[in-house]
Amino acid sequence: MQPVHVIGGGLAGSEAAWQIASRGVPVVIHEMRPGRMTPAHKTGALAELVCSNSFRSDDRESSAVGLLHQEMRRLGSLIMRTGDANQVPAGGALAVDRDGFATEITAALERHPLITIAREEIDGLPPAGWDQVIVATGPLTSPALADAIRGLTGEAALAFFDAIAPIVHRASIDRSVAWFQSRYDKPGPGGTGADYINCPLGRDQYEAFVDALVAGDKTAFHSWEAATPYFDGCLPIEVMAERGRETLRHGPMKPFGLTNPAMPQQKPYAVVQLRQDNRLGTLFNMVGFQTKLKHGEQTRIFRTIPALERAEFARLGGVHRNTFLNSPRLLDRTLRLSAMPRLRFAGQITGCEGYVESAAIGLLAGRFAAAHRLGEPVSLPPPTTAHGALINHITGGHIDTIDSGPSSFQPMNVNFGLFPPIGRGASRGPDGTRLTGTAKATARKRGLTSRALADLDRWIAGEQVAAAE
Repeated sequence: MQPVHVIGGGLAGSEAAWQIASRGVPVVIHEMRPGRMTPAHKTGALAELVCSNSFRSDDRESSAVGLLHQEMRRLGSLIMRTGDANQVPAGGALAVDRDGFATEITAALERHPLITIAREEIDGLPPAGWDQVIVATGPLTSPALADAIRGLTGEAALAFFDAIAPIVHRASIDRSVAWFQSRYDKPGPGGTGADYINCPLGRDQYEAFVDALVAGDKTAFHSWEAATPYFDGCLPIEVMAERGRETLRHGPMKPFGLTNPAMPQQKPYAVVQLRQDNRLGTLFNMVGFQTKLKHGEQTRIFRTIPALERAEFARLGGVHRNTFLNSPRLLDRTLRLSAMPRLRFAGQITGCEGYVESAAIGLLAGRFAAAHRLGEPVSLPPPTTAHGALINHITGGHIDTIDSGPSSFQPMNVNFGLFPPIGRGASRGPDGTRLTGTAKATARKRGLTSRALADLDRWIAGEQVAAAE
């Protein structure tokens, strides 16, 4: 049996390869690292996490990404299995030890008898003899391959900037000022409800910090990068500060749900949260502090935060350019490139945003490719599921026509706005009374998630029947 070729060993490519091999189909992963590195990666490990160590909320009842986690677990996801095995405390989120996670993913793929890992760059269109290829090269696709894809499609790739947050050594944090607590004391997978280090700021300290961010020396971009926008889910901290003096207090520095036990009556004006970044608990990530400040400025400005005056940084923040396809125009419903159907795409390059979303699209691309190779029907996940909602967003399956301009399509995290509406019954309580406000919103989310998991289970059962026939 001919192998399926997967270009890219990030989260999407790793998950795609695992799904293909799990169906008994051989697969070759082509990964250019460590021979050729990217501006964001530091190692040659597969599925290396470069921006954050968090997979975000693991709440399957009220969070769309938490629902996606649960769906992926039911679909045999290697990424979720390994994430669960390498979790570190993070309140209601699923965060992982990034080194342990990547090491375990790499080992699992290396020892699978149907998976071959080729450490090489694919610097153009794949050879004609590769009849099934998944391109999962992520936001940092090599220029040669990106140019080849651009020439094939006749469309310019869209682009935006992602920014990376700094990581601090725990031992350098002043614990006489900071305290451990999760927002609203919410525990989470592997957590206790006291999983973040909280660094408080008074009003004057906050105002001075905002001034410093706005005035700080930033990384200069090339002229061809000047018009590239940021993805709103990953804005640099100084860009948020420029949008208004209170923006940070209602974003990553919000003080709500946090009380310093040493001074319970004195509420902080703003709070910087640090989330555990490795299993040992020696490194902590500055939550929401993605930045394009120059390295010297980062050290100077971030050390003005109380509790971080003597902070030692294991990694400083940075910026990298992110590219993605105008997927609704270029891809079919099973992620194949219309101009060359032997090519499928997966992960961030398709226009999904986030670690989990990228892995989920890799999971689907792998399942589609395996079914195709085995001569089985390729079935789409129901649109009521998180996987189906993502596919609809990427391929335009949720609308009848696609706007011709590239501005009609932007990368997006999974969210409940992508799901088909739930029936009116979800807005009523068990006794039939009409719900309002928070109770109504909670009931709606639970209705969406319970429907999604029921429909997913039916889809899985249907695929199993089709494979057996």
